[in-house]
Amino acid sequence: MSQAPLVLVDGSSYLYRAFHALPPLTTSKGLPTGAVKGVLNMLKSLRKQYPDSPFAVVFDAKGGTFRDDMYAEYKANRPSMPDDMRVQIEPLHASVIALGFPLLCVEGVEADDVIGTLARSSAAADRPVVISTGDKDMAQLVDGHITLVNTMTGSVMDIEGVKEKFGVAPEQIIDYLALMGDSSDNIPGVPGIGPKTASGLLMGVGGGLVDLYEKLDVVPTLPIRGAKNLPAKLEEHREMAFLSYQLATIKIDVPLDIGLEDLHLKAPDCEKLIELYTVLEFKSWIAEVEREAKRAGQVVVHEEPVAEEAESQYETILDQARFDVWLKKLNDAKLFAFDTETTGIDAQQAQLVGLSFAVKPGEAAYIPLTHSYMGVPEQLDRDTVLRALKPLLEDPGKAKVGQHAKFDMNILANCAIGGDQACGITVQGIAYDTMLESYVLDSTATRHDMDSLALKYLGHATTSFQDIAGKGVKQLTFDQISLEQAGPYAAEDADVTLRLHQVLHEKLTAIPSLNAVLTDIEMPLVPVLARIERQGALVDANLLGIQSVELGDKLVALEREAFAIAGEEFNLGSPKQLGVILYEKLGLPIISKTAKGQPSTAEAVLAELAEQDFPLPKVLMQYRSLSKLKSTYTDRLPEQINPRTGRIHTSYHQAVTATGRLSSSDPNLQNIPIRTAEGRRIRQAFVAPQGYKLLAADYSQIELRIMAHLAKDEGLLHAFRNNLDVHSATAAEVFGVELGEVTTDQRRSAKAINFGLIYGMSAFGLAKQIGVDRKQSQAYIDRYFARYPGVLDYMERTRAQASEQGYVETIFGRRLYLPDINAKNPALRKGAERTAINAPMQGTAADIIKKAMVAVDNWLSASGLDARVILQVHDELVLEVREDLVEQVRDEVRSHMSDAAKLDVPLVVEVGVGNNWDEAH
Repeated sequence: MSQAPLVLVDGSSYLYRAFHALPPLTTSKGLPTGAVKGVLNMLKSLRKQYPDSPFAVVFDAKGGTFRDDMYAEYKANRPSMPDDMRVQIEPLHASVIALGFPLLCVEGVEADDVIGTLARSSAAADRPVVISTGDKDMAQLVDGHITLVNTMTGSVMDIEGVKEKFGVAPEQIIDYLALMGDSSDNIPGVPGIGPKTASGLLMGVGGGLVDLYEKLDVVPTLPIRGAKNLPAKLEEHREMAFLSYQLATIKIDVPLDIGLEDLHLKAPDCEKLIELYTVLEFKSWIAEVEREAKRAGQVVVHEEPVAEEAESQYETILDQARFDVWLKKLNDAKLFAFDTETTGIDAQQAQLVGLSFAVKPGEAAYIPLTHSYMGVPEQLDRDTVLRALKPLLEDPGKAKVGQHAKFDMNILANCAIGGDQACGITVQGIAYDTMLESYVLDSTATRHDMDSLALKYLGHATTSFQDIAGKGVKQLTFDQISLEQAGPYAAEDADVTLRLHQVLHEKLTAIPSLNAVLTDIEMPLVPVLARIERQGALVDANLLGIQSVELGDKLVALEREAFAIAGEEFNLGSPKQLGVILYEKLGLPIISKTAKGQPSTAEAVLAELAEQDFPLPKVLMQYRSLSKLKSTYTDRLPEQINPRTGRIHTSYHQAVTATGRLSSSDPNLQNIPIRTAEGRRIRQAFVAPQGYKLLAADYSQIELRIMAHLAKDEGLLHAFRNNLDVHSATAAEVFGVELGEVTTDQRRSAKAINFGLIYGMSAFGLAKQIGVDRKQSQAYIDRYFARYPGVLDYMERTRAQASEQGYVETIFGRRLYLPDINAKNPALRKGAERTAINAPMQGTAADIIKKAMVAVDNWLSASGLDARVILQVHDELVLEVREDLVEQVRDEVRSHMSDAAKLDVPLVVEVGVGNNWDEAH
């Protein structure tokens, strides 16, 4: 049986990160506590993950270190510690010790050195080590025994992870840091050498700093930008490079008066914790400590009992009397949170296991229904409970809040009370969804799941599903989990959802435009998407099977063609073999290299080589395209047909893209290519049932119309208001010809200009796309802006506004934050500026299609017509319509979509009808 790993926590790293990343918290007396709460939450989470492990939490000691003696400017760039952080150090250290964690501070060295010493000592004894840190310097310690985890992001870094992130092996990290320096620690490095150059040099010479300086004559031959000038630069700064090497090296031989055998966790000191938490006003944690003490038979008393948040009252309901009490609580509550527990994450196939509710912070209950493990207590009758809850859950006047409530709505709609598939619960009255509240508040935040939100906004580390169910192939489904664990876990979900809502709702109501996005666009869309997902789309599995065989034949033919060009057989899916064929045997030009220094065979590289008329890359591009279609769609779609409904049910995601656009998965229907015959044939497999037609309604050039509205440019407004072909109109202006004389090539170039400028395309990019030189391309762009000055004014105005306020907005008030808009790095800043120009258009288009979906769904529900939306892709809605209703539905859908927004130009909707999606489109 393998040993539990030694867990070493970089306390100083987490103190800084928690202080800067988490919302500032203070006590009623003004004492800052946010960093303390953030670090303690992280430690509690680690303790759950590694219950049997020895631990050490390591902080920097006061005073200087040997590195300051070595280099007086070491860390000189760092601003002094903020007072609000400094006052949190003492209560943090005391709390860590009271929780039972060994805490280490060693004078004269940094926390990194203590961690390095303990890690290497443990690894030498064949014990695995987990270092919890956010510090990149620690990557030098990684080996077969030592792994890094970043508890704040959930990322794990082993040897391959280091290579992937930095482009060098762990044993080269010190050399890497010595070359590029580290501005945060004021390690000088070699001026002008950044991460790519540093990794390129080390991979090029195949060693470290010493090897590099012994092989300076090789450097000019390396595929690195400016390689010819690097030997002189390296020679000039040789002394500084080796000094940087010493500064970046983590000591692994610090004399310590504590051994690995001393690093065991102790039982928490409940009296001390209550004393500390009382001062810090961590009220819910005081109650938690009291409960733990009570379980352990200890008696603890504190001076200031907490009344309001004294204890989270979580209850598992197993008898009718308690259920009746909770039914009354739910009926009496102005707002309650609810959540479902299920056997899986596919909302169309998972089975309901139980429900949880919260009526106020800390007061929550779980109602188990179908737990099935050995020895499970008797549960309430499933159908009886659901029948009792049905009127409450279906009452549109009873306000409810969920976290990703669409999933719960679908589970309850499919739950088949009394075995009747048509008799589920149609949840109504979802007033709020904490996932969407977080998303609307900041769409650029990477995670909107409950665990992340709880840590970010409540400073609370929730129990994760893996904590109670395990991991991997042995992971239990929820019905197999004991009620002792399942009950508190499920109740916590509802409780945290309610508490999150209270925090997020307050933040949103302070920004009325964002609150309107939530209440007018996102929340009304939730039941619409739930219905679309449950409805699903009918596909012809036989047709897909035929297509799959045909694609397979084409792939075999392309493979033979590739072998013939290469003069030998090889694995087309192997980057290594492909690299040998392309660059060593055929001698094709090397356009770029991987992080490991190998010539790249990525798709973008093959596309560029194909444009240069090299035959093998052309064949490979075709092969990859068809192979993806086969594996992702023609092979996979038949497997995704739901056995109960006979249809495919994609999942739509509202809280993924930064701009507000919906995305879909399982299957992803947004990426089926429509420019190729093979891609269109996949759409032909999406068919109408007997007696029905598919109707596809698509906004025409919606982003260009939004651009005209935002820019207020008279030329563009005139073209759209008079229903002119805007690309031909642009071509006439840019090329100085009459509208009737515009050629096909001129229109195609004008189209590239129209869309290219929206997406921030440069003169170089446009030149490449339309096949002219850069000078000519720039002339076209200059002429465009001269003819459409409002567009240029919009772009300049938007850049300035984004720089000033840090975000841009859609017409409806949705915000996209731009953290890099004022970055010193020109590439990052330019990228943010391009996003700033495009996001209002793409985001407004997303808002409009969402409003249109709600309007169309409302009309369909009110009309009672035999028609329904089955798909949404980009700017298009696809409906399934009974044949005799097609004309009526076509006119109404066009009308509702056209009226979804009032712009300075008309919204034009093109509608097609057919027996399959391709025909309709």
